[in-house]
Amino acid sequence: MESEVSTRYWHRLPDGRVQCDVCPRACQLDDNQRGLCFVRANIGGEVVLTTWGRSSGYCVDPIEKKPLNHFLPGTPVLSFGTAGCNLTCRFCQNWDISKSRELDTLMDEAPPERIARAAEALGCRSVAYTYNDPVIFLEYAIDTARACRERGIRSVAVTAGYVCEEPRREFFQWMDAANIDLKGFTEHFYRKLCTGHLAPVLDTLVHLKHHSDVWFEITTLLIPGQNDSSQELRELSRWVMENLGPDVPLHFTAFHPDFRMRDVPATPPATLVRAREIAREAGVHHVYTGNVHDPEGQSTWCHACGELLIGRDWYVLSGWNLSDDGHCRSCGVRCPGVFDGPPGSWGARRRPVRLAEFDTPAPAR
Repeated sequence: MESEVSTRYWHRLPDGRVQCDVCPRACQLDDNQRGLCFVRANIGGEVVLTTWGRSSGYCVDPIEKKPLNHFLPGTPVLSFGTAGCNLTCRFCQNWDISKSRELDTLMDEAPPERIARAAEALGCRSVAYTYNDPVIFLEYAIDTARACRERGIRSVAVTAGYVCEEPRREFFQWMDAANIDLKGFTEHFYRKLCTGHLAPVLDTLVHLKHHSDVWFEITTLLIPGQNDSSQELRELSRWVMENLGPDVPLHFTAFHPDFRMRDVPATPPATLVRAREIAREAGVHHVYTGNVHDPEGQSTWCHACGELLIGRDWYVLSGWNLSDDGHCRSCGVRCPGVFDGPPGSWGARRRPVRLAEFDTPAPAR
């Protein structure tokens, strides 16, 4: 059964339809029609969210898997998503969830308070809204973030940042950290492979840097022949330096053939190494490689003295040279990020969770 809640970001059109104003798609909907995201629909003359309190599954992950390398390193995060997406990426790596049009994908009933209780009971420092894009279930994510904040649990958004200005402002007021999926750095790429636009994503990045307190990192999946040219990587890195500064971490990750791009080869590790070199040459302090085994490219190095700060082997922390508040123990310069005490020891474990186990109420801290 669908869980429908009223929403705010929409308006009526002169012809009787309603327009959703959450993302730049501006879907114009007849009665009982769904937006492209599938989860926002015109029911009774208003836009409702049809998946409030329902999830496609829960799992405790390492925070580094989001990926976030500068936010409470080594700690576990309770991850979940719903169904649908507001982009149509041909290379989607979570297509079974984000492209789902079947509500039976939403297997677990999970009101926000239950999620917060589960995170606390499982020893998670944060909850991640991920797998599909949380901006399309904005009301559910915000309600959950509010419940988590009451218990001292932080919220992490893993999102493509394809969202309009007003809902963007409200959504990120409740987030403590985010990883923004910057798909590529050309309008052509966004139009051809995502049926979207680049500018709104750049607007989201500027908003996070200059108008929020959210810690954020950026991930770009490098697809051979599509968004991996040295010129495009130089332009991306230059834009980051000019608009966000050197302290926003970049993650370049390897594509593997999936969904509607099974004919494209996997990204060679050398491409990721080249991308990392280009960004570092542009002045970005912390640049990482992902989806490949590369301890050097996945570790954190002091941008001032060059010493190893956080060693990583995949998602396992193999070294630690930071003070509890994030200063290099060799030279004293602070590493940008959110560091709160010693590192966690969750490692690479992945633990699926059923929220029904956490029905019994517990008092908030």
